[in-house]
Amino acid sequence: MKTYAVETAGLTKRFRSIPAVDAIDLKIPQGEIFGLVGENGAGKSTLMKLLAGMMQPSEGSFRLFGKEGKEDAFLYHRVGALIEQPGLIPSLTAMENMKTKALAMGLHDERELQRLLALCDIDKSGRKKVRAFSLGMKQRLGIALTLINDPDLLILDEPTNGIDPRGFEAIRSLLLRLNREEGKTIIISSHILEELSKIATSYGFMRKGRIIEQLSSQELEEKSQEYLLLRTPDAAGAAVLLEERFAVRSYRIVSASELQINERVDSAALIAALVKADIPVWECTLHHQSLEQYFFAKNGGERDVESAAQ
Repeated sequence: MKTYAVETAGLTKRFRSIPAVDAIDLKIPQGEIFGLVGENGAGKSTLMKLLAGMMQPSEGSFRLFGKEGKEDAFLYHRVGALIEQPGLIPSLTAMENMKTKALAMGLHDERELQRLLALCDIDKSGRKKVRAFSLGMKQRLGIALTLINDPDLLILDEPTNGIDPRGFEAIRSLLLRLNREEGKTIIISSHILEELSKIATSYGFMRKGRIIEQLSSQELEEKSQEYLLLRTPDAAGAAVLLEERFAVRSYRIVSASELQINERVDSAALIAALVKADIPVWECTLHHQSLEQYFFAKNGGERDVESAAQ
């Protein structure tokens, strides 16, 4: 029987009657690295704050590890969250920041704090003040702080935002280790979709406060694996022909001369129909669709050309 780290039922959060999180039903099995994908304003941070106990829902409910989210205050000792900012004290060292939070949580094991700093590759910062840390160092220290209470669930909102590729690699290795070796379930949001695909085992696509699709990494690979790229001087005319002659609805006009077709279609018959309609064909080739391209198709739909292309 599958056990879940997170279950939500109609989870909703409104601000002045406007839903930031809108009746979300979500199940995240234990042991997953769940990638939460969505544009700015989609409601990702609000959903994470609800699950971390940082705000109360307007409606609906959620369960963490089988218990109601509001059932037991001590339940949040099983959750570590890094949302928006790490909450570091710039005038203190890494260890002093760790001790300050540990003291607030009633914990006093300095050797464990040192182990966490080493795990996050921040243990050699010595007496260097946090104000002098690089962004990557600050993010890794922020993750170390979330681990002080040895949580089973980590909630990380854009932990790699603004970090260079080398810094992302360090955080990616850390998260994989926490998941695989320590069995932690991780919810992570990121705008770097191709990088997210290197660690996530499942995904939730979020739009306008709703989860519009939830799927495993294998299912995403199957769904996003191929598309037909059509290059022509008249992409708009080709789109009309696609709809009228081939009943294709899943496509995206990338530019005035490029059309991405996400449905299966007989390319030879399509080329013949375009030539007959006096629409020149420069290229018609099969490509592998990236996670980012799949996200664009989901976020705004195939017909919402302007928002999908941004």
